[in-house]
Amino acid sequence: MSIRIGILGYGNLGRGVECAIRQNPDMELAAVFTRRNPENVTILTDTAAVCRAEEAADWKDKIDVLILCGGSATDLPVQTPEYAKYFNVVDSFDTHAKIPEHFAEVDAAAKASGKVGIISVGWDPGMFSLNRMYANAILPEGSDYTFWGKGVSQGHSDAIRRIDGVKDAKQYTIPVPQALEEVRKGTNPVLSTREKHTRECFVVLEEGADAARIEQEIKTMPNYFADYDTTVHFISEEELKRDHSGIPHGGFVLRSGVTGWEKEHKHLIEYSLKLDSNPEFTSSVIVAYARAAYRLASEGQTGCKTVFDIAPAYLSAKSGEELRATML
Repeated sequence: MSIRIGILGYGNLGRGVECAIRQNPDMELAAVFTRRNPENVTILTDTAAVCRAEEAADWKDKIDVLILCGGSATDLPVQTPEYAKYFNVVDSFDTHAKIPEHFAEVDAAAKASGKVGIISVGWDPGMFSLNRMYANAILPEGSDYTFWGKGVSQGHSDAIRRIDGVKDAKQYTIPVPQALEEVRKGTNPVLSTREKHTRECFVVLEEGADAARIEQEIKTMPNYFADYDTTVHFISEEELKRDHSGIPHGGFVLRSGVTGWEKEHKHLIEYSLKLDSNPEFTSSVIVAYARAAYRLASEGQTGCKTVFDIAPAYLSAKSGEELRATML
């Protein structure tokens, strides 16, 4: 029997989930739930329904796992514990500092309903988190480094677009090559925020907008750009569409550590991603964890989980026997 998946929210992430389901033959998309008028939402799967978000609870016996594709700022803190009352759920909550409180909310709701909730699934948090944990367990004496990019930061791009006089914008986060090289050498550098990443902005102005003022606002924006060396390019709308229409991303997780009685041997663990589409890759990770949610629920488990709590075999469509024969 196919695992029946529901999608709540049909933006870039929701569309990515739909595409990922198509590549997993043990799954089927049952329904998409949207806050928009369903008549105005066109999906790719002919056999799936498109319904209002308010109707989702009516599907509690027709869906095995509901994947929540809303934003971390205001959507998921409310939606994940709410929908965990009716479904096994998976989300991509990525506000790192608030993960413990989000976990507690979802855990309480999922245990009360007898469901499984898996939160903060994606590549960071998610795959990068796993690699940080594995590396720390293997090399307890060492230093961690995470570099993001080169890639589009959707949150930072949105922050630029909110500035008065900006018509459109894309912002790229870029690792500083010298910093990455020092880490790879095993010198264990202590790096400031500014020393690890730069930010490059491509901005389309409204007609008559003050470019100098906007550049200054960008470069001094607290929590976004003030702590980084930031370059601002003003370009045409045509150039932005032609050269910056994609949503690539990626990055590196490194652990530099030592072993031996006198700590005489150095080691470097490095995991990297280079992604053509940030939301589509994130969606692919989420769909694998939806399989895990289904399997955990089938075993009678309840409550909230993170990527740390789930054995790798639960993610794969292959049997244990197949995994041992082909991948071990």
